[in-house]
Amino acid sequence: MKPKVYIETTIPSYLTARPSRDLLMAGHQQATHSWWNDKRGKFDLYISQFVEDECRAGDPEMAERRIALIKGILMFELFPDVYLLAAKLIAGGPLPKKAETDALHIAVAAANRAEYLLTWNMKHIANPAMQRSIGRICLESGFEPPVISTPELLLEA
Repeated sequence: MKPKVYIETTIPSYLTARPSRDLLMAGHQQATHSWWNDKRGKFDLYISQFVEDECRAGDPEMAERRIALIKGILMFELFPDVYLLAAKLIAGGPLPKKAETDALHIAVAAANRAEYLLTWNMKHIANPAMQRSIGRICLESGFEPPVISTPELLLEA
């Protein structure tokens, strides 16, 4: 059985974005393409309704590209526990109220037992300063926290 990876919205966004002139961003885009092309077959990919909703937002042409990319990826269920865990990540945890969707991404991955959460969201999800609190709250809520990773790091796995 392959490990489950929850694909957060930044992944389809990076895959469908125009090439960046910013060197760091261009490197992230390249790492995302490399993971997608070379490594994704080693994992079972999942998204959620939150990913689909975010992919539909913004510029219509880019939204269409993102939706086409995620078409066919399995959807995790939105159990009541997802909303409870997300609320705990905000109320008693490191995420601010304005990061509610980010908390929901983490909660979806944890509640559905994903081994990995793949993201480029370094502010609220793949933020090392928040990892310990995120993991503690997941464990206290009865869920194993997913390994939160960027494609660059998961290329090495």
